[in-house]
Amino acid sequence: MTGNQWRLIQSGMKNSAENMAIDEAILIAHSEGKTPPTIRFYGWNPATLSIGYFQKVDKEVDRDVIKEKGVGFVRRLTGGRAVLHDQELTYSVTLSEEYPGMPTSVTESYRVISQGLLEGFRNLGLEGEMVPLDTKEEQAKYKSLGSAACFDSPSNYELVVEGRKIAGSAQTRQRGAILQHGSILLDMDVDLLFDILRFPSAKVKEKLKRIFVTKAVAINDLRDQPVSMAEAIDAFQQGFAKGLDVELVPGKLTAYEEELARELAQSRYGCNEWNLKK
Repeated sequence: MTGNQWRLIQSGMKNSAENMAIDEAILIAHSEGKTPPTIRFYGWNPATLSIGYFQKVDKEVDRDVIKEKGVGFVRRLTGGRAVLHDQELTYSVTLSEEYPGMPTSVTESYRVISQGLLEGFRNLGLEGEMVPLDTKEEQAKYKSLGSAACFDSPSNYELVVEGRKIAGSAQTRQRGAILQHGSILLDMDVDLLFDILRFPSAKVKEKLKRIFVTKAVAINDLRDQPVSMAEAIDAFQQGFAKGLDVELVPGKLTAYEEELARELAQSRYGCNEWNLKK
């Protein structure tokens, strides 16, 4: 592939350990120069709660409810807060820190990668905007509720539509490579999310839930015609190509990446030692 050609992978539905293992396998392979920059689209089966690398499980998550509801659970390689991966399209972008035009700062690289998301939402008839939290007014407007949920407030240059967060992303930089992945909500089960998370009291939980729905929104809440997963993939595939000015070439995981992913799913993302370590 040429410098302007990136690999496009559509993985379909995977379980929690498989999804996070594949993202890390792509990161490792790319860092070793074995694969081109890659964009991957995928979904989750079963629905899964992922928590950020630094989150404390027992403080923020009710594991009994997760088990009772049949929801998957995994700790991400990236930071950020808890995300319920259910009725959504998930994307990951993997590229070198040395990629031409890619800023060295995490915040500025969010801005560049978010251009792809912005174009994707436009393809679905939604006019999103990136949130630059560089003034006290913007910081106050989008202040977090204080919950463990990712979607209660945007980070710098994340996407909002009509003032509500519609896509949540997280990034890590390792081995000289960037991995950014995130959730694009098609629909949202707020009740399930708030049942899984822990709160100081039932009163606090209900209050935060009422506020949450004013701060987060899903694509199908904003459209007369619901968007299917296939339509969303097409919209964001075109969006990333335009927003990042690249050609996306359909491909698949290499044998090396598949083997790495199998090992990581077994030794890391499928193990309590990793998922419950904090």
